[in-house]
Parts: sequence; C-alpha cells; structure tokens
Amino acid sequence: MSVLDKDLQYREIITKAVCGKGRKFSQVSHTVTPKNTPTSILGAWIINNQYEAAHSPEGIEVVGTYDINIWYSYDRNTKTDVAKETVTYVDLVQLSYLDKKHKVSTAEVTAVAVQEPSCVEATVSARGDSVVIRVEREFQVEMTAETKVCVVVNPNGLDGVDEKSFDFDGADDSDFEELDLDLLDEEQS
Repeated sequence: MSVLDKDLQYREIITKAVCGKGRKFSQVSHTVTPKNTPTSILGAWIINNQYEAAHSPEGIEVVGTYDINIWYSYDRNTKTDVAKETVTYVDLVQLSYLDKKHKVSTAEVTAVAVQEPSCVEATVSARGDSVVIRVEREFQVEMTAETKVCVVVNPNGLDGVDEKSFDFDGADDSDFEELDLDLLDEEQS
C-alpha cells in the first residue's frame, strides 16, 4: 500500500506538539577577586541558579544567574574568608530537531538543567591575587507550537477493527526517544 493510497481518506489536524529540541553542555571559567590575597582554596560552590528560556532566531537562549562562593585562606594560611560573586550567563542552545512547519506565533520554549552549574576546579591565579574557577552546566530545551499532522481516516470508524491490534500496554515515552525524525520525514516524501 502506498503512503498516498487513493482509496484512503486523509485529514490534517492542527495540534500543539514538540516542534524543536536541543541540548548543550558548557564549560566556562570565571575569575573572582577576593578582598584579601588568597593563599589556598578551601572550597568553591555554585548556588542559587536561576534561569529562563527565551526564543532566539538561532535557537533557544537560556538566560540565568548563579552565585559563586569561594572559601579561601589568606595571610599565609592563618585566616579564612568567603568571597561571593553573582554571575550572569547566556547559553545559546541550537535545536538538533526542528519542525519547520510549526506556527511561529504559537511557539513556547522551556529549559531544564540536566546538570546544574557546579564547580569542577578552583585555583589561585598565576598572578596570585584572584581565584579562577571552572564551571560545568548542561541544559535541555524544547519548543512547543501549533503544527499540522496528517492522519489516515477510516470511513467505517472502528467497525471491523480488532482492538488487540492496538496493544500499547508495554510502551512508554522512552521507547520513542531514539526515533530518527528525519528518516520519518523522508518516508513521507
């Protein structure tokens, strides 16, 4: 049976669906200058990560802030203090999948931190007056919008259709995560 069999009836349905997805891992460095010249780093933490997603012509921007807290010693390891700094960031996440037939005016974007920002390394700078920290973070984004889907219509409804042919009991969303959507588009062409 061909995809466009002349005996079958088709309908286009307008529905809200995930029309774009993307994921981005970032590794960045920040330099924090404490009020005292650091001797050694005792600990470094990233806290209060807050972000939101914004639509961009190049993808989805994740715009956010977090606080860097660095516990350090100074005065030849005789005293300690905590340096605090708030950092802003923008991660542009390109969409690895995008349905170009979506209705742009209905697009909504969301972001989820797959890996919250965390400090993976903190060292005293070569000049000795500041601390360089390396931060890793990862975001997954989605764009939902109105789009059209084409469905085959059985003019007889469900008459004569065996209900057992629709066995979805064992299926869940993870069964469909690895589908190659480009391949599905090619088959419909």
